[in-house]
Amino acid sequence: MKNNILTSISVFCGSSPGNNDLYYQEAYHLGVFLAESNIKLVYGGAKVGLMGAVADGALSKGGTVVGVIPDFLLNKEIAHDGLTELKVVQSMHQRKSIMDELSDGAIILPGGFGTMDEMFELLTWGQLGLHKKPIGILNTDGFYDDLIACLDKMVSKNLLRQTNRDMLLVSQDIITLFGMMKTYEAPMKAKWMNRDEV
Repeated sequence: MKNNILTSISVFCGSSPGNNDLYYQEAYHLGVFLAESNIKLVYGGAKVGLMGAVADGALSKGGTVVGVIPDFLLNKEIAHDGLTELKVVQSMHQRKSIMDELSDGAIILPGGFGTMDEMFELLTWGQLGLHKKPIGILNTDGFYDDLIACLDKMVSKNLLRQTNRDMLLVSQDIITLFGMMKTYEAPMKAKWMNRDEV
């Protein structure tokens, strides 16, 4: 069984807190978990919303936290001023690329369009063989249940290969999800699907 060495994790999540206290609590607990596991947190650099919660959780335990934020969002997302390092970049695409370069895997928390964009771009890169890193959803209070059902429908309609669907790891428990990420093996087969393939 594969044992991935995960020394740094990117976390993608909302710059808003949402209306369920569990989202904030789990984001904070994830930050604590990463710091206590001596894993560097790489995230979007804001001090507000779920982004701020995960950073504050890691910092509360003396963790290393690197923020990556586009210059035009410095004021809108309110950059965190207590980070180990804050990298200011020029575009959203550069933000995603640098976060990917700095991390051994990614965890997705509740969020909106930006979080979805980040998650699906990482999945697409993995599907095309551009990386072999684990990508996991921490499915707090079933937030992503409908999205997961949609992905399964893509498989049933022969628009997504099951091996590519399985690239997205899902759990409601931080420790379980991290265990899945440590043993993750990227699919070996090419993305392209013929009409007669399932």
